[in-house]
Amino acid sequence: MPGWVERFFSVPRMRPYLRAVGGDPEAAMRLYQWNVEASEALYTPLHHVELAVRNALHDCLVERYGRADWWDVAPLDEGGRDLVAKARRKCEGNERERARKQRRRRRLITVDDVVTELTFGFWATLLVSRYDRVFWVPTLHKAFPCYTGRRDALYDDLRALVRLRNRVMHHEPIHDEDLDAHHARIYRVLEALSPDLAKVVRARDRFRCVLDGKGDAW
Repeated sequence: MPGWVERFFSVPRMRPYLRAVGGDPEAAMRLYQWNVEASEALYTPLHHVELAVRNALHDCLVERYGRADWWDVAPLDEGGRDLVAKARRKCEGNERERARKQRRRRRLITVDDVVTELTFGFWATLLVSRYDRVFWVPTLHKAFPCYTGRRDALYDDLRALVRLRNRVMHHEPIHDEDLDAHHARIYRVLEALSPDLAKVVRARDRFRCVLDGKGDAW
């Protein structure tokens, strides 16, 4: 690899791309750039599906428990409670830093602050089998009014999208993933939430063009 590539991208980061193209440095760089383009193209639909799922599930649970901070009374397991506590700590740390920089008193942490900091993985986990009778049956199925399938199939889609989202956001390789299948998962979830939402997101989605150009990239 050219010295500047090793310096600014690192050999470990480039190794998966080199393996994929049989060790050709130029082809590896082209594949790396395509990976960036694919991640960029997937960011928009992933952004929408994460926000929409989060808010739909939160609204259902607020209605179910009659309070905005529903996590304080809902029967979350230890892992769920830990994620809520972690989100609160992060909110408090963020607020301390903002207050320090702006030289003002710290404001109280709001429910919206905590909701924003709860991870996509936390929301997806609310659809696991152990929560079937606790959350899914009494309330969370209402978050997906256009869905008629099984809870576990929807959870599998969400779990796969959480993994993809994390790889995209951490600049990891996705070129060897079945991105066409992931893209279909995004729209299955969006359609389950709202066909109108899915239509709006699809109108701004350029992923298909990027995927079709993969062969030209390397």
